[in-house]
Amino acid sequence: MEYLSKQRFDELSAELKHLIYEVYPTVQEDLAEASAQGDRSDNAGYREARRIQAKTISRIRFLQKILENSRVIDPDLLPKDRVCLLSRVEFTNLQTGTRMIFQIVSPHEMDLEAGRISLKSPIGAALMDKKVGDITEARVPSGTLRLRIESISF
Repeated sequence: MEYLSKQRFDELSAELKHLIYEVYPTVQEDLAEASAQGDRSDNAGYREARRIQAKTISRIRFLQKILENSRVIDPDLLPKDRVCLLSRVEFTNLQTGTRMIFQIVSPHEMDLEAGRISLKSPIGAALMDKKVGDITEARVPSGTLRLRIESISF
């Protein structure tokens, strides 16, 4: 089971509806048009339409599976004194003295440029359930990072 923010759940739901009710009917029309042009074995337009159809169906099924197995998180029920999903965490890399701020999110919401890391990433996993002042270690590809939690907010 995955946990999503209300915002992300709504975004995925909207994308799914768009694919089902707008994109897929257009894909079907394009496929029928390409199919009507004759021999399918030599028809590049038909092969391309089939490829787009398969890609669209795959994305629809993927989104359906995510939404079916997800629960929306109520931020009011989350603990405020330790790192959990949707927490915004400020921490210091003790080796370099670098301070960073990231929000801990589900893998489907991860966006490094926006400052959101997955709770399943090495740093996200190391920060989970820690309190302000705690020191934790995260094993990353470049080695082990020692991190001290400076603040937690929502």
